[in-house]
Amino acid sequence: MDLAYTEAEEEFRGRLREWLAGVLPGLPRKPSPDDWPARRAYDTTWQRMLYDAGYAGLHWPADAGGQGATPIQHLIFLEETEKAGAPYVGANFVGLLHAGPTIAAEGTAEQRARWLPPVLRGDEIWCQGFSEPDAGSDLAALRTRAVRDGDDYVVSGQKIWTSHAEVADWCELLVRTDPGAPKHRGISWLAMPMDAPGITVRPLRTLAGSTEFAEVFLDEVRVPVRNRVGAENDGWRVTMVTLSFERGTAFVGEVVACRRTLEAVAAEARRNGRWDDPVLRRRLGRLNAEFRALWRLTQANVSESERTGGVPGVGGSVFKLRYSGVRQELYEAAAEVLGGDAFDLDREWALDRLSSLSYTIAAGTSQIQRDIVAERILGLPKGR
Repeated sequence: MDLAYTEAEEEFRGRLREWLAGVLPGLPRKPSPDDWPARRAYDTTWQRMLYDAGYAGLHWPADAGGQGATPIQHLIFLEETEKAGAPYVGANFVGLLHAGPTIAAEGTAEQRARWLPPVLRGDEIWCQGFSEPDAGSDLAALRTRAVRDGDDYVVSGQKIWTSHAEVADWCELLVRTDPGAPKHRGISWLAMPMDAPGITVRPLRTLAGSTEFAEVFLDEVRVPVRNRVGAENDGWRVTMVTLSFERGTAFVGEVVACRRTLEAVAAEARRNGRWDDPVLRRRLGRLNAEFRALWRLTQANVSESERTGGVPGVGGSVFKLRYSGVRQELYEAAAEVLGGDAFDLDREWALDRLSSLSYTIAAGTSQIQRDIVAERILGLPKGR
């Protein structure tokens, strides 16, 4: 693992900082969290600015519409944009961080030409149709059926926790195409247009009051066979590519954000007198060490990704497992610093504390991550 940046990489960092300093002051005010059309417009406008400046799909291969930059340059991009307070990918995150990289790695030339440029320009939004109410953490137990009918699949079933379904144009959808096969071997990965007849979207309200994901009901929805990424019944392997991106690099910017939040929490503790508590100071010091270690682990995973052609390895599960817990610990410490104000949802960090509870479930539960680490990294036998 090489933790030092080259001269060329530092020059790239300098150019990026200069560009961010020039464009960020001119951005409009962020819209209300409840105004999804406005949020989509805000996020896609930022994505178009990145595209026009040559920063969209930075690490995607050139033949996929990207810039062909190294994973290290991508890491620098994520670090600097977060430090500068630039907008997050927002409604674009499934297309940019999950579906897009998967299509770039597994799609045909025609599929890459059709779907990747609109993602990079911010023209089209994707959602993720993986989880199901009856599958729980066992993704391979999904029941949504896709029956071949000529040049189409006819899809029926239900998905849940479908992020940004209410504003999405496309859905990366997992379906069962061979119900008689072992559960990991009868799955296919489809790109489903969200305006197809037979789709019903029902937004779900979170504990914090937001509606960032939804239930999606599918009633004989016709999806062209040409929209299948990978071979029929090979969707589990394709899904592992998607999840490697989701767990390996999608949270990188959030580590930088958490380190900045930790500094702010410490500053607030000094201001309101809670810094005098030695137990709290030790807690914040340990969290600082945890996030520094997570950043080094991120660098290690990116170095591995650079050696293996850009697809993150199973080390992403180690990162995701620890990050989920440390993020929760950070916002519990913030609540301790806030005292009684921690229950005021208008106060900074209060909503983040609620959302942090989901991180041990999102992108694969911590229990599933432990299984992956045990079996695929440590080589332990599978549990019964």
